[in-house]
Amino acid sequence: MRAPAFGLSALDMSFLGNELDRQSTRRSDTAYINMLLHQSTTEIILSTARTLVFAEAAELRIGHSLTVAEALEADRNEMVFLGIRRDSGQALFATTIPYSEEDLAARSDLRLQDLRNLALQNAFSQEDLGALAQARALIHWQRTHQYCSRCGHKSDLAEAGYRRDCPNCGGTHFPRTDPCVIMLITDGDRALLGRPARLPEGIYTTLAGFMEPGETVEQAVRRETLEESGVEVGDVRLISNQPWPFPANLMLGCIGEATSSGITIEDDELEACKWCNREEVRQMVSGTHPEGHLIPPSISIAYHLITNWLDGAIS
Repeated sequence: MRAPAFGLSALDMSFLGNELDRQSTRRSDTAYINMLLHQSTTEIILSTARTLVFAEAAELRIGHSLTVAEALEADRNEMVFLGIRRDSGQALFATTIPYSEEDLAARSDLRLQDLRNLALQNAFSQEDLGALAQARALIHWQRTHQYCSRCGHKSDLAEAGYRRDCPNCGGTHFPRTDPCVIMLITDGDRALLGRPARLPEGIYTTLAGFMEPGETVEQAVRRETLEESGVEVGDVRLISNQPWPFPANLMLGCIGEATSSGITIEDDELEACKWCNREEVRQMVSGTHPEGHLIPPSISIAYHLITNWLDGAIS
């Protein structure tokens, strides 16, 4: 059962609503998986390197039939089983197709859509967005891990797409999810917000970074904050988490208390960083900031860390 991360306001945060029955204990049952694949109601989510592909229709849908997928040269042996919808019993699979985005864009019967934009547009239900996030992360791994990292031999899909086996050296490889800490650092009534160069002009957000081997969440928050801003952090609390399929991350949302206030930017992570009081953050949220500064959209965990702090829901 899905629990809201911060209460009702977090229901807008994308990719939390995956309600599929993943049937993980049956992935090795090839006959069962093949039976599901050939059901008339089964849908196949098709993905290129960066976008999702939908058939032209009056209403967007998240998948295609097996017939359509194979007509687009999808390889049946490389299809990943996502799970079964609990309400309808419909099976979902995902796979890639051997077309460039330029080739697909030239076809009038197909539509290219970016998953981030679909989330921003609220184009699908939270359940469908969750399934699309699962598909995107798995297909990214399948595309980038075709060869054994031990011996370089071409590997084979196994466990309905949740493992790849090397027939040469016997190596087994599993999908990876990369944990990232994303943290709102506070100093009384001030919040530390930074601006990475990759974000659209004017957007300030929480600091974030990948966890390293051997770290706790708290240690990663302190290290990343110090590296990016020069601010030291004491108490850290894990607030919530969010799958983030760009390409396959798990965002661990935290709040931390600063023990120093001086800001020093020494690397290329941020182009700006500042302490913002509640009034300035309120202006960013409402779009009335005198310099046009904004916070990220509500699909991200950063938005909910910031707005829930602003509203006093977390401190």
